Amino acid sequence: MTRSPETLAAVADALARSLDTLRFRKPVTHVYNPLGYARSGWRAYAERYGRGTKEVVFIGMNPGPFGMAQTGVPFGEVELVRDWLGIDAKIGRPPREHPKRPVEGFACARREVSGQRLWGFARDRFEKPERFFARFFVANYCPLLFLEASGRNRTPDKLPAAERVPLERACDAALRRTVGILRPRLVVGVGHFAESRARHALEGMDVAIGRIPHPSPASPAANRGWAEQAERALVALGVAI
Repeated sequence: MTRSPETLAAVADALARSLDTLRFRKPVTHVYNPLGYARSGWRAYAERYGRGTKEVVFIGMNPGPFGMAQTGVPFGEVELVRDWLGIDAKIGRPPREHPKRPVEGFACARREVSGQRLWGFARDRFEKPERFFARFFVANYCPLLFLEASGRNRTPDKLPAAERVPLERACDAALRRTVGILRPRLVVGVGHFAESRARHALEGMDVAIGRIPHPSPASPAANRGWAEQAERALVALGVAI
């Protein structure tokens, strides 16, 4: 019997099941897994734009509270996901919701600056999403959003080793499977963390690794012309824009 090709949706479903078994202690009080409650948004994105091989796969760190946590799409700022990517899915809610970080799905009025910058860059340079996704794809290394009691994000690199190691083991495996499906020549970490995890997870695979700056407003450098910095970094990696 011929085995069916693996899909991004199958990789995401397996990763979600694996991560649902993990437990995290304080200062993390709430963990959102949009591959579960926002699965419809992720599937719409992956099925529409994750077909075929890609020249470059961009890897982010983990969801933002007003991006992927609301839409299921990496860096998924609501307006750009709906109006440029053409995705508008029904989004559920996490089992335990932080009162300061409600999931409102596509009704969320808050803007995700990192998503505005990344998808705005893609829109401005390529005009149509089909032109961008003919060559590129965007994924997240870790699909979980970690929140502290105050509502503050806690990034995966700040977790204690006992929690971080099994998380990274599952995310490394999913990244390898994703790269095996999309077969890019280059994986680009969006920021240092994503680049370092890609180098570790993809060691031995026939793929180059690079980095562009992270578009977070918490980075002073990113607030001074992030799109131009990202384009220069891509050109230096041999990527024609």
